[in-house]
Amino acid sequence: MAGALAAALYVPFVVSASVLAALAAIPIAARWVRVAQREHYVPGSVTRMAWLWLRREPGSGPATAVVLVAIAVAVIVPVPALQALPLPAIVLLGLLPFGLSFRGTSKPLAVTSRVKRLLVVWIVLHLAVGVVLTLLLGPAGPALTLLLSAPLTDLALAIMAPIEKSASQRYVAAAKKRLAQVRPTVVAITGSYGKTSTKNYVAHLLSATFTTVASPASFNNRLGLARSVNDKLVPGTEMFVAEMGMDAPGQIAELCEHFPPDIAAITVIGEGHLQRMRTTEAILQEKSTITDRARTVVLPIDDARLAALAASDRMNGKRVVTVSCVAGTDADVVLSPASGDAGATIALGRGADPVPVTVASTGHAVNVAVASGIALAAGVPAPVIASRLDALPGSQHRAEVQQAPGGALVIDDTYNANPVGSLRALESAAALAAERGGPLVVVTPGMVELGPVQAERNHAFGAAIGAVGARLFAVARTNRAALLAGYASTATAEALGADAVRSREHAVAEAVTVAGERGVILYENDLPDHYP
Repeated sequence: MAGALAAALYVPFVVSASVLAALAAIPIAARWVRVAQREHYVPGSVTRMAWLWLRREPGSGPATAVVLVAIAVAVIVPVPALQALPLPAIVLLGLLPFGLSFRGTSKPLAVTSRVKRLLVVWIVLHLAVGVVLTLLLGPAGPALTLLLSAPLTDLALAIMAPIEKSASQRYVAAAKKRLAQVRPTVVAITGSYGKTSTKNYVAHLLSATFTTVASPASFNNRLGLARSVNDKLVPGTEMFVAEMGMDAPGQIAELCEHFPPDIAAITVIGEGHLQRMRTTEAILQEKSTITDRARTVVLPIDDARLAALAASDRMNGKRVVTVSCVAGTDADVVLSPASGDAGATIALGRGADPVPVTVASTGHAVNVAVASGIALAAGVPAPVIASRLDALPGSQHRAEVQQAPGGALVIDDTYNANPVGSLRALESAAALAAERGGPLVVVTPGMVELGPVQAERNHAFGAAIGAVGARLFAVARTNRAALLAGYASTATAEALGADAVRSREHAVAEAVTVAGERGVILYENDLPDHYP
C-alpha cells in the first residue's frame, strides 16, 4: 500500500518539479548570463560572483542553506510526502541571490549574438544535467540542477571560449592585414593601472608631430584592439597607440603576437590583477612579456623590479628609455613633482636641463613620465613634449572636477579602482577641502579584484578616510565591513562619521547636504549592480 502511494505521488512531484524548474530557469539564466557578460565571459567568474553574493547579501546564505536541506531530506528520507520539499526550494532558487536583478540597472543584459550562443549551451547543459539528476534523485534533481547553475554557467563559458575565439579570428586577421598595409609604429602600453590615462597622454604628445590613432576608451583586449585597427587605422597613420590589458596569463603575449609593438611600456606593477593572478610576481611576469617583441622599451625605474627588467632588456640588445619621478635619478626622463614652493620640472634626455611644467594636478606623475618617455623614444622633439605637457587631456570619470548644486565641488573618480590611486585621490580631495574651508565627503564602494589583500586594502582606505576627518558613505555590501571597520579605527572626535548606503544614488542628496557650499565630495570608484 505504501509503495503504491509512493509511486502515485512520485510521478506528479517529478513533473511538477520539472515544470517549476523550467519557469525558474528563466530569471536564473538572465542573472548569470548577465554576470558572465559583465565579467567579460571569463570562465570561473560567475561562480566567484555567486559566492560573493551568498556571503555579502543578508538572507541569501540562509535561504541557500534551506534549499540544500530540502534537497537532502527529499533524497535521504524515503517518505512520499517529503518528495514535495523540492517544489518550494525551486521557487526560492528562482529568487536567489536576493538583490541580484536579472534585468540590471547600471548596465542591462545586452542580447548579442554571443549571448544567444551562450544561452543555447546553457540550456543544453542544464537539460542534460537535469535529466540525469532527475533519474537519479527524483523531484530533487531539478532543484539541485538549478542550485548548480552558477558553475554550470562557467562550464558553458569554458565550452564556448575556444569556439568564440575561433569565430572571431577573421576580425583579428583583418586587423593584422590592415596593420601590415598601413605600417604604423605600434606603441603598446600595459600596467596594473594607469594604462588609459597614459595612452591618452601619449596620443596627445605624439599628435603634434605624427598622425596618430589610439585605441578608444578601454578597448584593450584582443577583439577591442582588432576593432580599433579595423575601424580607425587609415593609410597615412604614422602611430598606433594600443592599450593592452589582461584577464588571465598569456594574454599580453597573445596581444603582442597579433599587434607587435615597436615601442612597449609598462606604467606600474601593482595589485590590480590579484583576483586572478594571485601574486604580484605573476603579474610582473605577465606584464613583462610586452617587451619581448619590442625594439624599444620604456620603463619607470623607481620600481626596482622594473629597473631589473630594464637592465635585462638592455642586455638583450633593446633600446631602453628609463623614466623616474625622483629628482636626481640617472634616467632618460626625470619628472620632479612640485614640492613646497618649487614647481614641477621635467628633464627630457640625459644631461638635459629641467624645464618647468604644470602637471602636478594631472594624473599620476609616473603616467606623465612614461608618456613623455614614449614620445621621446618615438622622436618627438623635447621642446615639443615639454610645451604640450601643460595641456594633457583628462580621462572621463578620472579625477574630473565638477560643480554640485549648492556650491560644493565634486571630484568624479569613479573609474579609479586601485589602492595607490584611491589614496592619492583622497589626499588631493582633503587638500582641496581644506583650501576651501569646507567638509570632505567620500562616497565609495571600495576596491575589488584585489584577491587576498582586498579586505586589508579597503580597511586601510577606510582608515585613511577616518584619519582626515571626512564623512564616509560606504556604498553597497561588497567592501562595507572593511571600510567601516577601518574608518572606526582612526576616526577622531572631529570626524564627520560613517554611514552604510545601498547605492551611490542613495548617498548623493545627503552628501550634497553635508558638503554644503564650501565642501568637497569625492566619488571614489563605482561598482556595477552585479556586485552586492
